[in-house]
Amino acid sequence: MKMLYEKTLTGGGMWSQTIGRGKVLRLTDLEGGANVSALLYNAAEPIERYNMPDTLKGQHTFQLTAGHCLHSDMGRIFCSLISDTAGWHDTVCGCTDAALVAKKYGTLSYQEARNDFYRNARENFLIELAKHGLGKRDIVPNLNFFSKVVANEAGELTYVADASPAGSVLELRFEMDTLVVLTACQHPLDPATTYAPKPVQLSIYTAPPVEPDDLCIHSCPENERAYQNTIDYYALRA
Repeated sequence: MKMLYEKTLTGGGMWSQTIGRGKVLRLTDLEGGANVSALLYNAAEPIERYNMPDTLKGQHTFQLTAGHCLHSDMGRIFCSLISDTAGWHDTVCGCTDAALVAKKYGTLSYQEARNDFYRNARENFLIELAKHGLGKRDIVPNLNFFSKVVANEAGELTYVADASPAGSVLELRFEMDTLVVLTACQHPLDPATTYAPKPVQLSIYTAPPVEPDDLCIHSCPENERAYQNTIDYYALRA
Protein backbone atom coordinates (compact mmCIF):
# COMPACT_ATOMS: atom_id res chain seq x y z
CA MET A 1 0.00 0.00 0.00
CA LYS A 2 1.29 3.48 -0.90
CA MET A 3 1.22 6.05 1.90
CA LEU A 4 -0.64 9.23 0.97
CA TYR A 5 -0.87 11.14 4.25
CA GLU A 6 0.30 10.97 7.85
CA LYS A 7 -0.48 13.05 10.94
CA THR A 8 -0.33 12.73 14.71
CA LEU A 9 -3.65 13.54 16.36
CA THR A 10 -2.65 14.94 19.74
CA GLY A 11 -4.49 14.01 22.93
CA GLY A 12 -7.63 16.16 23.02
CA GLY A 13 -7.08 17.15 19.40
CA MET A 14 -9.52 17.07 16.47
CA TRP A 15 -9.36 16.44 12.73
CA SER A 16 -11.67 16.19 9.74
CA GLN A 17 -11.06 15.39 6.09
CA THR A 18 -12.71 13.58 3.21
CA ILE A 19 -11.19 10.14 2.65
CA GLY A 20 -11.90 8.78 -0.81
CA ARG A 21 -13.21 5.29 -1.56
CA GLY A 22 -10.39 2.87 -2.19
CA LYS A 23 -8.22 4.28 0.58
CA VAL A 24 -7.27 2.89 4.01
CA LEU A 25 -7.12 4.89 7.24
CA ARG A 26 -4.75 3.32 9.74
CA LEU A 27 -5.15 4.45 13.36
CA THR A 28 -2.29 3.65 15.76
CA ASP A 29 -2.61 4.01 19.54
CA LEU A 30 0.84 5.44 20.25
CA GLU A 31 0.96 5.22 24.06
CA GLY A 32 -1.86 2.82 24.94
CA GLY A 33 -5.24 3.71 26.41
CA ALA A 34 -6.28 6.04 23.59
CA ASN A 35 -9.85 6.81 22.60
CA VAL A 36 -10.79 8.20 19.19
CA SER A 37 -14.38 9.38 18.88
CA ALA A 38 -15.54 9.42 15.26
CA LEU A 39 -18.42 10.60 13.06
CA LEU A 40 -18.87 9.63 9.39
CA TYR A 41 -20.82 11.35 6.59
CA ASN A 42 -21.26 10.89 2.85
CA ALA A 43 -18.85 13.52 1.52
CA ALA A 44 -21.12 14.37 -1.43
CA GLU A 45 -24.42 14.28 0.47
CA PRO A 46 -23.77 14.67 4.21
CA ILE A 47 -27.41 14.09 5.07
CA GLU A 48 -26.31 10.43 4.86
CA ARG A 49 -24.34 9.56 7.97
CA TYR A 50 -23.13 6.71 10.18
CA ASN A 51 -25.96 4.65 11.68
CA MET A 52 -25.18 2.89 14.95
CA PRO A 53 -28.35 0.74 15.22
CA ASP A 54 -28.05 -0.65 11.69
CA THR A 55 -24.32 -1.30 12.11
CA LEU A 56 -24.87 -3.35 15.26
CA LYS A 57 -28.14 -5.16 14.62
CA GLY A 58 -27.25 -6.05 11.04
CA GLN A 59 -24.04 -7.75 12.16
CA HIS A 60 -25.49 -9.20 15.39
CA THR A 61 -22.81 -7.61 17.55
CA PHE A 62 -22.28 -5.22 20.46
CA GLN A 63 -18.66 -4.33 19.71
CA LEU A 64 -16.72 -3.75 16.51
CA THR A 65 -13.53 -5.44 15.30
CA ALA A 66 -11.96 -6.83 12.11
CA GLY A 67 -14.55 -8.31 9.76
CA HIS A 68 -17.21 -5.71 10.57
CA CYS A 69 -18.47 -2.84 8.40
CA LEU A 70 -19.74 0.63 9.33
CA HIS A 71 -23.18 1.23 7.82
CA SER A 72 -24.86 4.45 6.76
CA ASP A 73 -28.49 5.31 7.40
CA MET A 74 -29.22 4.72 3.70
CA GLY A 75 -28.21 1.08 3.60
CA ARG A 76 -24.67 1.54 2.32
CA ILE A 77 -21.19 0.91 3.75
CA PHE A 78 -18.86 3.74 4.68
CA CYS A 79 -15.91 1.53 5.48
CA SER A 80 -14.77 -1.96 6.44
CA LEU A 81 -12.60 -2.89 9.43
CA ILE A 82 -9.96 -4.92 7.60
CA SER A 83 -7.37 -5.21 10.38
CA ASP A 84 -7.51 -4.76 14.14
CA THR A 85 -5.05 -5.64 16.90
CA ALA A 86 -7.06 -3.99 19.72
CA GLY A 87 -10.00 -6.35 19.23
CA TRP A 88 -12.83 -4.19 20.59
CA HIS A 89 -14.25 -0.78 19.68
CA ASP A 90 -17.24 0.87 21.37
CA THR A 91 -20.18 2.35 19.46
CA VAL A 92 -22.86 2.80 22.15
CA CYS A 93 -21.51 5.19 24.79
CA GLY A 94 -21.40 8.55 23.04
CA CYS A 95 -18.80 11.17 23.88
CA THR A 96 -17.76 13.67 26.54
CA ASP A 97 -19.23 17.15 26.79
CA ALA A 98 -18.15 20.23 28.76
CA ALA A 99 -20.22 19.39 31.84
CA LEU A 100 -18.86 15.85 32.08
CA VAL A 101 -15.23 16.97 31.68
CA ALA A 102 -15.68 19.68 34.35
CA LYS A 103 -17.27 17.19 36.74
CA LYS A 104 -14.60 14.52 36.27
CA TYR A 105 -11.44 16.59 35.83
CA GLY A 106 -12.19 20.14 36.89
CA THR A 107 -11.71 23.12 34.59
CA LEU A 108 -8.62 24.51 32.90
CA SER A 109 -9.28 27.25 30.36
CA TYR A 110 -7.38 28.42 27.30
CA GLN A 111 -6.56 31.64 29.13
CA GLU A 112 -4.88 29.59 31.87
CA ALA A 113 -3.18 26.83 29.89
CA ARG A 114 -3.25 27.86 26.20
CA ASN A 115 -3.29 24.72 24.02
CA ASP A 116 -3.24 22.44 27.06
CA PHE A 117 -6.71 23.52 28.17
CA TYR A 118 -9.33 20.83 28.90
CA ARG A 119 -11.24 19.88 25.76
CA ASN A 120 -14.34 17.75 25.28
CA ALA A 121 -15.41 15.67 22.31
CA ARG A 122 -18.78 17.31 21.66
CA GLU A 123 -17.31 20.80 21.29
CA ASN A 124 -14.49 19.42 19.15
CA PHE A 125 -17.04 17.72 16.91
CA LEU A 126 -18.95 20.99 16.52
CA ILE A 127 -15.79 22.91 15.61
CA GLU A 128 -14.88 20.40 12.92
CA LEU A 129 -18.44 20.04 11.61
CA ALA A 130 -18.73 23.82 11.21
CA LYS A 131 -15.83 23.70 8.71
CA HIS A 132 -18.08 21.61 6.45
CA GLY A 133 -21.34 23.51 6.88
CA LEU A 134 -22.70 21.10 9.51
CA GLY A 135 -23.77 21.66 13.10
CA LYS A 136 -25.59 20.40 16.20
CA ARG A 137 -28.41 18.68 14.35
CA ASP A 138 -25.86 16.63 12.41
CA ILE A 139 -24.32 14.95 15.47
CA VAL A 140 -25.38 11.30 15.72
CA PRO A 141 -24.23 8.48 18.05
CA ASN A 142 -20.51 8.26 17.49
CA LEU A 143 -17.91 5.52 17.44
CA ASN A 144 -15.17 5.21 20.07
CA PHE A 145 -12.15 3.46 18.56
CA PHE A 146 -9.72 1.67 20.93
CA SER A 147 -12.22 1.66 23.82
CA LYS A 148 -13.75 -1.49 25.31
CA VAL A 149 -17.03 -1.36 27.23
CA VAL A 150 -18.76 -4.50 28.51
CA ALA A 151 -22.29 -5.10 29.82
CA ASN A 152 -23.33 -7.31 32.72
CA GLU A 153 -26.59 -9.29 32.93
CA ALA A 154 -28.42 -6.21 34.18
CA GLY A 155 -27.26 -4.20 31.17
CA GLU A 156 -24.90 -2.01 33.19
CA LEU A 157 -21.90 -0.81 31.19
CA THR A 158 -18.31 -0.90 32.47
CA TYR A 159 -15.26 0.64 30.82
CA VAL A 160 -12.31 -1.76 30.58
CA ALA A 161 -9.07 0.10 31.28
CA ASP A 162 -5.88 -0.79 29.38
CA ALA A 163 -7.80 -2.72 26.71
CA SER A 164 -5.71 -1.09 23.98
CA PRO A 165 -1.95 -1.46 24.55
CA ALA A 166 0.60 0.86 22.97
CA GLY A 167 1.01 0.13 19.29
CA SER A 168 -2.54 -1.16 18.74
CA VAL A 169 -3.60 -0.68 15.12
CA LEU A 170 -6.99 -0.42 13.42
CA GLU A 171 -7.33 -0.21 9.62
CA LEU A 172 -10.48 1.08 7.90
CA ARG A 173 -10.93 0.53 4.15
CA PHE A 174 -13.29 3.14 2.73
CA GLU A 175 -15.99 1.97 0.34
CA MET A 176 -17.49 5.49 -0.01
CA ASP A 177 -16.08 9.00 -0.27
CA THR A 178 -16.48 9.81 3.41
CA LEU A 179 -16.18 12.93 5.53
CA VAL A 180 -14.39 11.63 8.62
CA VAL A 181 -14.51 13.66 11.85
CA LEU A 182 -12.24 12.55 14.70
CA THR A 183 -11.34 13.73 18.18
CA ALA A 184 -8.94 12.09 20.64
CA CYS A 185 -10.72 12.94 23.90
CA GLN A 186 -11.12 10.46 26.75
CA HIS A 187 -14.02 8.01 26.72
CA PRO A 188 -17.05 9.21 28.72
CA LEU A 189 -16.93 6.12 30.97
CA ASP A 190 -13.17 6.25 31.54
CA PRO A 191 -12.85 6.14 35.36
CA ALA A 192 -9.54 8.05 35.38
CA THR A 193 -9.67 11.14 37.58
CA THR A 194 -6.92 12.93 35.66
CA TYR A 195 -7.40 14.68 32.34
CA ALA A 196 -4.89 12.87 30.12
CA PRO A 197 -6.15 12.11 26.58
CA LYS A 198 -3.70 10.06 24.49
CA PRO A 199 -2.31 10.73 20.99
CA VAL A 200 -3.07 8.64 17.92
CA GLN A 201 -1.23 8.36 14.61
CA LEU A 202 -3.31 8.77 11.44
CA SER A 203 -1.95 7.23 8.24
CA ILE A 204 -3.77 7.02 4.91
CA TYR A 205 -2.83 4.53 2.20
CA THR A 206 -4.13 3.27 -1.10
CA ALA A 207 -6.17 0.11 -0.54
CA PRO A 208 -5.44 -3.22 -2.21
CA PRO A 209 -8.21 -4.60 -4.47
CA VAL A 210 -11.21 -6.14 -2.73
CA GLU A 211 -10.90 -9.93 -3.01
CA PRO A 212 -13.92 -12.11 -3.94
CA ASP A 213 -13.83 -13.75 -0.50
CA ASP A 214 -13.40 -10.49 1.44
CA LEU A 215 -13.95 -11.13 5.17
CA CYS A 216 -15.85 -7.92 5.87
CA ILE A 217 -18.25 -7.98 2.93
CA HIS A 218 -19.12 -11.66 3.27
CA SER A 219 -19.28 -11.82 7.07
CA CYS A 220 -23.09 -11.56 6.92
CA PRO A 221 -25.86 -11.11 4.31
CA GLU A 222 -26.53 -7.56 5.53
CA ASN A 223 -22.99 -6.53 4.63
CA GLU A 224 -23.28 -8.12 1.19
CA ARG A 225 -26.47 -6.19 0.46
CA ALA A 226 -25.09 -2.91 1.76
CA TYR A 227 -21.87 -3.36 -0.23
CA GLN A 228 -23.87 -3.97 -3.42
CA ASN A 229 -25.95 -0.87 -2.67
CA THR A 230 -22.69 1.08 -2.43
CA ILE A 231 -21.40 -0.32 -5.74
CA ASP A 232 -24.72 0.58 -7.42
CA TYR A 233 -24.61 4.10 -5.97
CA TYR A 234 -21.24 4.84 -7.56
CA ALA A 235 -22.01 3.03 -10.81
CA LEU A 236 -24.99 5.32 -11.35
CA ARG A 237 -23.07 8.47 -10.36
CA ALA A 238 -20.18 7.84 -12.77
